[in-house]
Order: sequence, then C-alpha cells, then structure tokens
Amino acid sequence: MTRFERKYQPLISRAQFARRMLAYSAFAVAFLCVSLAIGTAGYAHFANLPVVDAFLNASMILTGMGPVDKMETMGGKLFASIYAIYSGVAFLTFCGVLFTPIYHRFIHQFHLDLGDNQD
Repeated sequence: MTRFERKYQPLISRAQFARRMLAYSAFAVAFLCVSLAIGTAGYAHFANLPVVDAFLNASMILTGMGPVDKMETMGGKLFASIYAIYSGVAFLTFCGVLFTPIYHRFIHQFHLDLGDNQD
C-alpha cells in the first residue's frame, strides 16, 4: 500500500490519487473475494451444499442479508455462526480499506485550508 502524505506536504495530484484509489480498491476487492471463497468452501464442506448454493449463502451472509438455506448439520451450523461473525468484521474492513484514501484526502484538504486561513 502507498504511504500517505504528511500534513505539511501538499496534496497529491488527481492522477496519483486515482492510482492510490485503484490500489486500495484492488486490495479491498481481493479481500472480499478471499472472504467469499472461504465462505463458499466452508458451506460446501460443512453444510454439504452444492457449490452454487454455498456461493449464494456465503454471498448473502457476507453482505449482511442473511442465510438462504437452513443448516441441517452440526458442522454447517457452527460454520455458519463463525462465518457470520467473521463477515460482519470483513465487510467493515472492506469498507474501511475502500474509503481510507477518500477520507484521508478530505481531511488533508481540510487541514491545508485551515493552514491557509491562519496565515
């Protein structure tokens, strides 16, 4: 990941910011894909679901919509519980990583504007 500029440094150009957003977006999407793959594999293995149904359940849990299929096995129930807890944290992490460059640029611009007004 790229290092952010310090408060005394000028804002990076729009092209540099676009590259930073692309890098952070790629990392966030990769994290989401790995989380989805873990969920799909877990539902397929522990709940004995076909891969498409496992993918559907993992997608629905990861986005906070809730499960689709009823878990019949003890392993499926335990995995679904653990994956639901993980998914809550994973989705917040995804959002945090995705919006970090935007938040930093906004706060950095605000800080620079304050500095200009105090001179």
